[in-house]
Amino acid sequence: MDGPYVVGEIGCWAARTEVHEAAALGQVSTLRRLIQSGAPVNSVAVDSITPLHEACIQGRSQCVELLLEAGAQVDARNVDGSTPLCEACSAGSLACVRMLLAHGAKVNPALTSRTASPLHEACVGGNVECVKLLLSVGASLEASDLYHGTPLHVACANRHTECVKMLLNAGANVNASRLHETPLHYAAKAKQVEMMELLVEFGANIYARDQREKKPVDYTALDSPAAACLRSFESSPLALQQLSRVAMRNKLGTRALEVIGQLDIPKLLIGYLCFQ
Repeated sequence: MDGPYVVGEIGCWAARTEVHEAAALGQVSTLRRLIQSGAPVNSVAVDSITPLHEACIQGRSQCVELLLEAGAQVDARNVDGSTPLCEACSAGSLACVRMLLAHGAKVNPALTSRTASPLHEACVGGNVECVKLLLSVGASLEASDLYHGTPLHVACANRHTECVKMLLNAGANVNASRLHETPLHYAAKAKQVEMMELLVEFGANIYARDQREKKPVDYTALDSPAAACLRSFESSPLALQQLSRVAMRNKLGTRALEVIGQLDIPKLLIGYLCFQ
């Protein structure tokens, strides 16, 4: 049974309301009626969940629109510190993400020990279009939390190669460390050969050691494709083209490399320019 409404700002507690229920179930007409009758859109239920959180968790874009237009607080936080934008990214709802950003949602909310950023959440689910949109509006590539590391760590741990590509092309630090573990450690643990090759191409250190003094290859099974991949990189130096790419990226940045890649410049010349 729905409890009584509690009128007030975020922070006032209430039982789960009809507004929460309608938002979660995508009952647009019911939600509109409730709003028109004066039902508060910023009531919080257990765990500080607002109706806007509920709508975003379920990807109910029409309900999100109604709530925002009625004055729902766009950056409200639940008990874990997650904002509606985090929930929309986790759900992979591009429509909700766009709407929240259009209403001023923070793409880089302050992190606490218990929260991940919207970009982290999008990478957990491999929600490529959400990742692309977040990057286009300045999502932090190096935001790091206690449990996940950077978004690149998250994408590697969850085996989302396409997200890894997007993050690397946007300039993510390929050797970022969480407890001395790099994204390559995560990719090795996940046995993702294509991902490991991609990380190395972008400059991942195959000799990096974590807090247990283990290299990425130490997390692969003997004679497995993943082990063979890393052993081959240990025994054979990168080709000039790959070295040039890494050096150019480090020296001039990602965008410059993309532009140069469209030009007809001999590889040896690029190599010469990179190593001066």
